[in-house]
Amino acid sequence: MRIAQIAPLIESVPPRLYGGTERVVSQLTEELVRQGHDVTLFASGDSRTSADLVACSRGALRLEEDLDDPLAHYTIMLDRVLARMHEFDVLHFHFDYFHFPAFRPNARRTLTTLHGRLDLPACRTVLSYFHDMPVVSISDAQRRPVPRANFVATIHHGIPAALHAPVFEPRGGYLAFLGRICPEKRVDRAIEIARKAGMKLKIAAKIDKADEDYFREHIARLLEDPGVEFVGEIDERSKSEFLGQALAVIFPIDWPEPFGLVMIEALACGTPVLAFRCGSTPEIIEPDVTGCIVETVEQAVASLPRVLALDRRRIRQRFEARFTSERMARDYVAVYRTLMQGGAARDERRPIEAVAALESRSVM
Repeated sequence: MRIAQIAPLIESVPPRLYGGTERVVSQLTEELVRQGHDVTLFASGDSRTSADLVACSRGALRLEEDLDDPLAHYTIMLDRVLARMHEFDVLHFHFDYFHFPAFRPNARRTLTTLHGRLDLPACRTVLSYFHDMPVVSISDAQRRPVPRANFVATIHHGIPAALHAPVFEPRGGYLAFLGRICPEKRVDRAIEIARKAGMKLKIAAKIDKADEDYFREHIARLLEDPGVEFVGEIDERSKSEFLGQALAVIFPIDWPEPFGLVMIEALACGTPVLAFRCGSTPEIIEPDVTGCIVETVEQAVASLPRVLALDRRRIRQRFEARFTSERMARDYVAVYRTLMQGGAARDERRPIEAVAALESRSVM
């Protein structure tokens, strides 16, 4: 199959450090190539891939000091995709809806994975208006605010099975927080949980410029606690050690998380996850198998002993059954084939059916 993967330009594919969407695009692209497909990746010029790379910017736009308008680069990229559209069976987009007007006449040859939150008014307006554009949700919870969108599938993210080696006897003796420091990720909750539980917490996190004031005003003073260690932003190689040696990962979010790669990265290491009930977390974490889902700090502290006692070998087995990039690529190829055969049927599942859907996916 001839497949075009069209990635965001903000980060390279894969990203050097933090960057969830670009990491997923990379893992999907590499797995599709491994499975024998002819893949072309439209991405930033500093991307690394075994597919054919079409560089649509000099490098990751986030690193361009003189960048004044990222849309200029996206406009050029879409023109390049249009010029070569006849070469591909499927065009798979990964940056929301900017391309919808240009590609609407060929909607049945396109697929768009929506990687962000969809509960904002603009998302509802656009996805309802372009109701003929096939889109994929990355969790059933993500699609709840936009029932009129043309969802053809929910496909959970996956990562390579060999990317993170499982650690069945961790030596770190700490709880871990991995992600960004921003209001919705609630690292303050992680600190409070660790302090009340009397446990050490390590924080590996990125601080975006937009969140520097929040960090200074609300978080910096919390890092003075002797039981808290701020590691900073880490790369993929360091991530395996950081997650694998942790006793558990705290995922204390306070927003409608579309997916949450951190959770499955932890599961790949055999590390249990203590997550707050928001967005996708009930779809990813299996209670008393791979972690625990709570709604308050008090519940989190009370649940920690049970989480720490979970079988790390079984956690790794559940990761292998549900969250590998091989499974993710298979799911996407099935949708691609349906599109090629005349268009994917609208997926009418309701979020209430997520549990049954998870069970069917876990035995694939």
